[in-house]
Amino acid sequence: MGNYNFDQIINRKNTDSLKFRALKERFGREDLIPLWVADMDFQSPQELVDAMVERSKNGIFGYPFVSKEYYQSISNWQWQQHQWKVSEEEISYLPGVVKGIAFAIDVFSDKGDQIIIQPPVYHPFRIITQLHEREVVINPLILEEDQYRMDLDGLEKLITNKCKILLLSNPHNPGGRVWNREELKKLAEICYKNKVLVISDEIHSDLVLFGNKHIPFATVSKEAEQNSIILSAPSKTFNIAGLVTSYSIIKNKNLRERYHKYLVSNELNQGNIFAYMAIQIAYEKGEDWMNELKHYIEENIKFVDKYLKANFPRIKVVLPEASFLIWLDCRELKLSQKELNSFFINKARLALNDGAMFGKEGIGFMRMNVGCPRTTLEKALKQLMDATHSLF
Repeated sequence: MGNYNFDQIINRKNTDSLKFRALKERFGREDLIPLWVADMDFQSPQELVDAMVERSKNGIFGYPFVSKEYYQSISNWQWQQHQWKVSEEEISYLPGVVKGIAFAIDVFSDKGDQIIIQPPVYHPFRIITQLHEREVVINPLILEEDQYRMDLDGLEKLITNKCKILLLSNPHNPGGRVWNREELKKLAEICYKNKVLVISDEIHSDLVLFGNKHIPFATVSKEAEQNSIILSAPSKTFNIAGLVTSYSIIKNKNLRERYHKYLVSNELNQGNIFAYMAIQIAYEKGEDWMNELKHYIEENIKFVDKYLKANFPRIKVVLPEASFLIWLDCRELKLSQKELNSFFINKARLALNDGAMFGKEGIGFMRMNVGCPRTTLEKALKQLMDATHSLF
């Protein structure tokens, strides 16, 4: 038994939680167990909660000062967790990782340019690219022996002089893959040679599981270091997405100056009091909580995998190497994607993410969030098993 109670059921209704409030709008009904959007049903570390409550007692919420300790907390965390040396000047606050991607698209490409994504992948990669009137170029991942790998030969063949950026999900969302050094190094080599800037979304980097090791993209080679923008945040790790705690790390001075100039000129590099505080407290005092959380998530993943293998092996778990998101392979059900969604919503009464939102490569799949108490998962899987009778 650890020091933190992840079995505790916390009522999130009437807290303006997107995960609960948007059920009717997104899924058409409210009587669903929400296992979709990527936030967890666990209370954040008590040290963080206490610090924010204490700060609020002052009752004055004026302009915040960005302290040296804020930057140092990020540098220390990157070194302690990932053995990556990062200096203060290389860091900038961001109002969100997806926003950080959008800013990079603005700065480093023009309308009509091409941006490469590797589906099935986090859907804002595609949406943000299209909204910025850039062309999406697809380099699909390959599902092989129940795990994804990059098609690096295919990547090299599709690059044209219009390709300006590759958006990398590292670790991968939704598949949960932790890319290894060899894969990342080869990717860096291809992109550097072809003048394709790599924007690496590393928001799930701290939640590596089952003995895997996250490798920051910028650390794999000199080419990677000089041709990348790394985006990260403690938001997934410590369940604080609503506090807007993202940041960029850029090693290349020229890229950094161009990106920071854009942020400063649009006043996009300034956070609020609680954002700065949350980052610092989480990184300074949250490691023990995080380690217990990761163990709990590992047990949740094993629980789902074992349950489905024993009771309904037609749905298979693509075992994640990172994060609290499970990619469910439902292709053996032989349902259309519309039928598959209807099955989960109207029969099993579960709200999962539609696999097709991650690209056509996600057809036949669903994404399940297991960042919740075990009893919630038990209830959800029982409802799923009861619903399977409707398929036969």
